[in-house]
Formats: sequence, structure tokens, C-alpha cells
Amino acid sequence: MNGKRVLHFQAGNAAMKTLLGGKGANLAEMTNAGLPVPPGFTVTTEACREYYANGSQLPQGLFEEIRTALIQVEASKKQTFGSVEDPLLVSVRSGSVTSMPGMMDTILNLGLNDETVEALARNTGNPRFAFDCYRRLIQMFGNVVFDIEGLHFEKLLHQMKAERSIHEDKDMPVEGWVAIIEKFKAIIEQRAKRSFPQDVYEQLELAVEAVFRSWNNQRAAVYRKVYGIPDSQGTAVNIQSMVFGNRGDDCGTGVLFTRNPSTGEKHLYGEYLTNAQGEDVVAGVRTPLPIAQLENEMPEVYAKLAHTAAKLEAHYKDMQDIEFTVEKGELFILQTRNGKRTAQAAVKLAVHFVNEGILSREEALQRIEVEHLDQLLHRAIDEDIKLDVLATGLPASPGAATGQAVFDADTAEEWVRSGKKVVLVSSETSPEDIHGVIAAEGVLTSRGGMTSHAAVVARGMGKPCVCGCEEVRIDEDEPQFRAGNVTVREGDWITLDGSTGRVILGTVELKEPEVSEELNELLQWADAVRKLEVRTNADTPEDAAKAREFGAQGIGLCRTEHMFMSAERLPVVQAMILADGLEERKVALEQLLPMQQSDFEGLFTAMSGLPVTIRLLDPPLHEFLPKLEELLIRQEQLKHEPQGQPAAANVDGALSSVPERIELDTLIRKVRNLQESNPMLGQRGCRLGILFPEIYEMQAVAIFRAVLACRSKGITVIPEIMIPLVGHSNELKAMRELVDRTAVQELGTELKHVVYKVGTMIEVPRAALTAAQIAQHADFFSFGTNDLTQMTFGYSRDDAEGKFLTHYVDHNILPKNPFQVLDTEGVGLLIDWAVKQGREQKPQLKTGICGEHGGDKESIFFCHQTGLNYVSCSPFRVPLARIAAAQAQITLGDKEEVRQLQESVSSSL
Repeated sequence: MNGKRVLHFQAGNAAMKTLLGGKGANLAEMTNAGLPVPPGFTVTTEACREYYANGSQLPQGLFEEIRTALIQVEASKKQTFGSVEDPLLVSVRSGSVTSMPGMMDTILNLGLNDETVEALARNTGNPRFAFDCYRRLIQMFGNVVFDIEGLHFEKLLHQMKAERSIHEDKDMPVEGWVAIIEKFKAIIEQRAKRSFPQDVYEQLELAVEAVFRSWNNQRAAVYRKVYGIPDSQGTAVNIQSMVFGNRGDDCGTGVLFTRNPSTGEKHLYGEYLTNAQGEDVVAGVRTPLPIAQLENEMPEVYAKLAHTAAKLEAHYKDMQDIEFTVEKGELFILQTRNGKRTAQAAVKLAVHFVNEGILSREEALQRIEVEHLDQLLHRAIDEDIKLDVLATGLPASPGAATGQAVFDADTAEEWVRSGKKVVLVSSETSPEDIHGVIAAEGVLTSRGGMTSHAAVVARGMGKPCVCGCEEVRIDEDEPQFRAGNVTVREGDWITLDGSTGRVILGTVELKEPEVSEELNELLQWADAVRKLEVRTNADTPEDAAKAREFGAQGIGLCRTEHMFMSAERLPVVQAMILADGLEERKVALEQLLPMQQSDFEGLFTAMSGLPVTIRLLDPPLHEFLPKLEELLIRQEQLKHEPQGQPAAANVDGALSSVPERIELDTLIRKVRNLQESNPMLGQRGCRLGILFPEIYEMQAVAIFRAVLACRSKGITVIPEIMIPLVGHSNELKAMRELVDRTAVQELGTELKHVVYKVGTMIEVPRAALTAAQIAQHADFFSFGTNDLTQMTFGYSRDDAEGKFLTHYVDHNILPKNPFQVLDTEGVGLLIDWAVKQGREQKPQLKTGICGEHGGDKESIFFCHQTGLNYVSCSPFRVPLARIAAAQAQITLGDKEEVRQLQESVSSSL
């Protein structure tokens, strides 16, 4: 037997996760630790990769290895696979390297056929149980192997239960199961055009192939894309002897977390069902009981379970998600894995594990999935508002969400694409609904528990979820639900409170979140470790204050053009742009000067003692000019108005009135003259400042007057003035001279007390390539990674993301969206080159990034490795960036240490 393709549980360990998958590695580890794990073996991820390399066919000799491995399981169980005397039954389960709950397929009770089911009935003395197991196998086999939609089986099952007035599967008599089995077989005959296989080895071979195939099903592919899991990993297949939780009332099955995965509190958390199989709990078809109730029903089992849970948590040094089955009072552990958790729970767990001596601070920081920290900023419902609560379910994933009710995943995805916000409502969600869960603001199910598919996936994505809300009765024929005497139809607005389980009619005002004590503690640990500064992108004092509250160390980007978009200011800015000459432009600038000074005073005050980087005006003109189409429509209207009658005026705020046609004609001519074929590459940035230096001079005057005003109030001001869109050193040289000259004029004798910097935003590839020349005139470089990415790729971001970029990522033409995750191979080379060249010219040159990549973990790791001084991101991503910067330091060490190590390796070679 090739040991790399099939390994018994006792032959593996947790360190073999890449080969055995997470489930197989943990089954091996638990087996060797002496825990009660049913015997079995793992078909490795290597075999899965061979399967796909072999044209989606089982590799030669693999099934013979599986049959050989099965002999050892038969010996352990003293049963024989396919025997009509004492048949061995097995489960066939997927097991990816990275946890993907519910995304791939499982088949239970494999090995039953028309003959072995009779033996199982005879040996257990429970025919009802035996034939229930057989119908489950046929149902799962039809769905997983033959790709028959589960609803065909479910509809028939519900119909027969209704005819017999039966509510739960356990109440179905044996003759009912026998009848259903024949009908299920007929479904397979009709839809798969073949019969359900009676040869148990054919069942096993088809099941292994089906689990391998499920690695590439739609839901698994979508999940991998969301969580950045490589397609090349493949899945293992775990073949394990069955234990049964549905043999009677002294049997059961459940899912247990060693701590609360929503809050992180230290108590056993989970659910179970008596007389049921494991799929019943996670599929959400029955609402299970809380795990605490097991202590009353089966105290000995509960005690063993609690002891095992503590042992596993201590072994793995993390919260565990455990699947268990109780068969005739005996406990079996079917799986353990590190449990999915909310961001709130992740933070609390990390801090508690440190305080309990389980983890070091560095290990705790590494445990945090920084992308999920956005969840910590969950909005919540303001309890002072009167709420119209329709129903209350299980609080499965915290936070609050408002959206229009939709009743299937496809509609959710379609509506969100059209710009709507939706809440996905369903009896229960299955893995096939993953795209709808991703699209929705939140998820509501009428069945299922806290460990159902909907709950687990929503928690992992940080989306609010209310599960098991039995008061919500979903109409099977119409897209609507009833709660009490209220009917909510598709498109009606509802609000979910995932923290309390409430379902509320209508929209509700949501409160912004507050940072917990545990997060503050964790962030302090991160700050003690990290070398990268974390600044914020902020254009208002309110954003600046919020960012400072989240720990920002200054403003890395203030976009002054954003200050002019208000209804009061836009007409003045348009007048400035449309001015016929210098004098007319100065009139508009005189109006803007006090506005700008006030803006800057607000930012300096909010950031007292911290640097504030102000980017001078960078307006793509099309964003500020009156809309030509509207002007032309108004021009056409004026042609039909009687002479001498005043016009109705006000075209997009451009004019207070248009009393004469000539004024409108003049305006249209000016707008046409200023129109550009490609405004993003046109007269913007420093080009505007060079052509119209009075504009940048006004802003510089406003900055320095704001500095003086703040200093007179005792506020410590550290201004940094950034010249945008520089592509040639002469551009920066001219603009620096303007700023320095203005500083002398405005600051006078205070100049010696004010330390200001002048730098540039590197967003044009030529600027990066000629960084040594540009650095002669710069105190700092700030990389504008959004524009630098656009210009390096030759992509217009808006067009690319709307047209082809999703296709590129989906089809692996690009590994990631380069506007979300920095393209280190292309854009990154320009940044690295510019940093090196700039610091050769000026060793103390400060460098940072201020594009949206400043809040992305992978991009932050690159910035650390490249030796940048800071990253700048939106206020609500500051905590994320602080953690990621610490993780980069722990993982990569100091930039200088990395460089010395690389040089040492090179010299030794």
C-alpha cells in the first residue's frame, strides 16, 4: 500500500494536516491519544490531486488500496463490509486542509443494501432504525453521487409524514420507511437513469469519487474564493466505521464548542438531538436541545464529554468544535477542529488564553484573523427606539442588519447586484445557499440551531443571523412569511438583531459599536510589538476623532477635494474652475480660504500632537463641473420660452439664475472647453497647481493660518503637505518652492517654531522609477496605491471592477483583485524600487501608503517587509491594521534582520 494515499488513523498525527486534511489529522491525533474514535482511515489530499490530474478518474490502484485498508477496520469492529450476517457500515466524509464547514459532501450508512439492511434489523432488534438508516443512505447517495436535488426526496418525505400525521422522523413506523425506500429508489431510477447500487463496493467507489468531485462544487469554490483558500489543496476522504445516534432514546448526536463561539465565554456551548444522526443537527432540519440539558438526560455521558472537551482544548490550545455520537449510552468522538468564532469571541478567547497561561501574547496575536476584525465594529440596535418585534429566534451571530426580505439565494444575489440591501429568509440554509449568504446583510431561518449551517457560515463572515425562529412560518408557494397575524412579503423591510434573536418589522436606526476592554488590551499588545505606524485617511474632524479613538497615529491622507462637494461649497469651486481670468478666480478663492482654514483647524485640533498629511487639491474636473447634459436640456427649454420671461434657473448648482440665454451659452462653452477625454489622466493634481498656482497658494495659506490659530490655543500641530500626481521632479520642485515661499510669508517669525514637511504622493509609475530625483525635493513619499495600481495595470478601476475584473479573478487570470490586495509582483516592485532609490538619496525619507490597501493584511505584510514607515487606512480599519502590523513583525521580524539574513544566505551560496 502506498502510505501517501491511504493511511489508517493510528498512522497519522496532527502535523500531517496538509496530507490528511484537518479532519483526518485530528482523527489520527485523537485516536493516538486514546479517545473513543470509531476506527477508520484517510484517503489523502495527494490522491485527490491525482484524481483531478487523471481527468477526474480514480488513480490506478487507489481503490484496491482502499479495499485493503477496509480489512483492518473490519477486524477492529469484528464485522464484514457487505456481510448478510453482521455488516460493517461506514461513513465517507470530506476533509479539507482548511476548515470549510458544510461546503463539501458526506455519505452515511454506506454498505446497506436490500440484504444487509435485514441483517442490521435482525442484529439490533430494531427494524425501524435499520430501514431509517437505509432510506438515509439512498437519499444522501442520490443527492451526492447522482446529483439529484434533495428537494425531490424531501418533498416526498414531508408528504408521507403529513399523510400519517407524523411530525418527527423517529416516529415513522418501519412499514413507512420500507414504503419510502421504494419511492426513493424510484426517484433515482427516474432521474439518474440507473438503479441504486446493491454492490457495496460499487457504493464505496462511487462515494469516494463523489467526495473528490465535491471539492470543485459551486459552493466550495465560492467559499474558497471568499476565504482565500488555494484551489490546489484538494480534499482528503475519511472512511470511518459508523456509530449510530438513532438506535433509540439512549442514543443521540450533537455538536459541542468548548467555549461560546459567539461571545468567547468559558462554558460548554452546543446542541444535541436524541435518537438522531449527525446530519440532523448541522443540516438544521430539526431544532436541537441545548447541551446543558444532556447533563440531566445522560449524566455519565455528559461528564465524559466535558472531560474530553477539556482535554482536547488543552491539547490544541484553542477552542474546539467537536462532533459526537452516543450509541447505547457509549460516547464516540467523530471530529474535532479549531472552532469558527465571531470576532468578538476571537478577541476574548485570545486574551483569556493568555491570562490562563495557555498562550503567549505573540501566539494570541497570531490567532486573530484580522479580516474578521471588521465584525467588531458591528452596528447594534438602539434600545431607546420603539421596536415592532415580530418574532424571536436563536441569536446565532451577533450584530444588526436591515434589508428587504428575499426568500432564495439567487434572488438575494441578483437584488444586491442591483444595489439593494437584503435579508435572506429561509426555512434552513444549505451549503448551496452560500452565494446568497455572502450577498445578504443578514440571515433568518425558521429551523435549525446555533450550530446549523446558516449559523456557522454567518458567524464566520461576521453577518447577523437569527436561527430556529419557529414563530416565522414561511409560505411554500409564495415568497412571504407570517409571524403572528403579520405577513411579510418579498421586498418588505425587516431588521435582524443577531445578538438577541429578534426579528423586527421595518427599518431601525442602528448604533455604532464600541471597542471592548479585551480588544483594547489586545491592541496594546500589538502596539508593543509592531514597527509600522498606523495612520488614517480622514477628511473631517469627526472621522479624525473616530480614527484617533481607534488608535490612529496621525492622518496619512486628507483629500481636500472631498471638502468641496457640499451644496454650499460646490458653486464656489465651480466658479473658481470656470473663471475667465486670475482676478475672477481670486474672488472665488477668497471665499474658499476661510472655509479651508476652518477645515484644517478642525483636523489639527482632532489630531493634536500627531502628524496630519494634507493632500492639495486633486480634482478630476468632471466631478466638479456642471453636467453638460443638464445644461443642454436647459438650453433647449429656453429656446421655447417667450422672450423677456425670466428663466427658471439653477442648473446643478452652477448658477443662482439664468436670466439671459447668453449666460447659459457662455457656461456651456466653458464646460465644453474644460471637458477631457480621460479626466483621471487630465488636468488634475499638481498639473492644476502649476497652471493655476493661486489655487495651491490659497490652500497653503489656509494651512499655515490654521497652524498659527491652533498654536495660539496650545494645540501641537505637525503639518505635512502632500503634492499629488507628481510624475517629474520639476513638478515637485516648483510646488515645493510655492509652499516654502507661502510659509515664509504667513508664518513670519513663527517659522522657526513650526516644523512642517513637504512630500509627494507616488501614484504615477514614472515617479516611482525616478524616485531618486524626486526625493531631492521631498521630505516623504506616500504611495497612492489605488492610482498606482490603475496606471501600472492600465485599468480604470470603475470599469475593470464593473466589467472584467471579477471574471479575471474567478478564472485565475489574476490571483486577487489588485484594488483590494496589493499586486506585489508589479505595483509592489515599483514601491520597493522607489523606497530604495529615495532613501539612497535621503536616508531619513519617510515612506507610507495611503490607498485602500492600507487596511489589507497581505498588503500590510508587504509594507512591513519593504521597510515603509506607516500605512494609512479608513478609520474603522485602524484596529485591523494595528493587529496585522504586529503579526507582520512576529512573522517576518525586522526589515533589516530580513535583509541581513538574505545577504548571509546569498554569500554562503
